[in-house]
Amino acid sequence: MTDVEKDEIKNLPSKYRPLGAWKLFGYQILFALPLVGFICAIVFAFNNNNIVRRSYARSYFCGLLIAGIFFAIILVIAIATGLFAAARA
Repeated sequence: MTDVEKDEIKNLPSKYRPLGAWKLFGYQILFALPLVGFICAIVFAFNNNNIVRRSYARSYFCGLLIAGIFFAIILVIAIATGLFAAARA
């Protein structure tokens, strides 16, 4: 990164400053905690202090939603297969 780019980032309001890789990694660990992480993710998803953090929290919820839908489909298939096998017996 050049000095010009570093100066541009320093001149940005804190709301628009990018987050480093270690901060994103830390948020990933935080969001993985069962109850505290979920609450923090909700708070960060609606907080306007940092746009990147808000977007990351929202993307985490999108991932949870996709995983939940996938889990529900697998569960429905497993139940349907189990009921079909029990009806044949």
